[in-house]
Amino acid sequence: MIRRLNPRWRIRATLTALVLPPLVHLVALDRIARWIARSRMPQNPDKAVDDPALADWVDRVLHRLPPPWHHTCLKRAVVLHYLLHRAGRPVELRIGVRRDTDANLAAHAWLVRDDVPYLEVGANQVESYQLLTAFPAASTRKPSP
Repeated sequence: MIRRLNPRWRIRATLTALVLPPLVHLVALDRIARWIARSRMPQNPDKAVDDPALADWVDRVLHRLPPPWHHTCLKRAVVLHYLLHRAGRPVELRIGVRRDTDANLAAHAWLVRDDVPYLEVGANQVESYQLLTAFPAASTRKPSP
């Protein structure tokens, strides 16, 4: 099935993918997360947004861009966290670490919705990561209805 993203969200996603990834290199992640949390979240979720289509679009944009925009899990997660927040979706950005098969430290960033990995290709693999931090921080999270 081909997923379609409406033109308004394509533009919004493209602009977000151009602005946020370089900030990951320049600004502390907790500061970016606080900025995202302060941005207006609509009272009613935008039902016109197809979340998987949005994730596909962001992936395509980030894969085509050079550094410092080029796709990493952290840049993808930050961009999607912002866009989904603006679409009215309560998502959490998580970062974790684990040892890979060669005993090297590996890190990963992913999104969670309702305590389940959200829009994550290797969702079953995130369980192997030791959680380091999550955004929004526990003190700013709103309880689920």
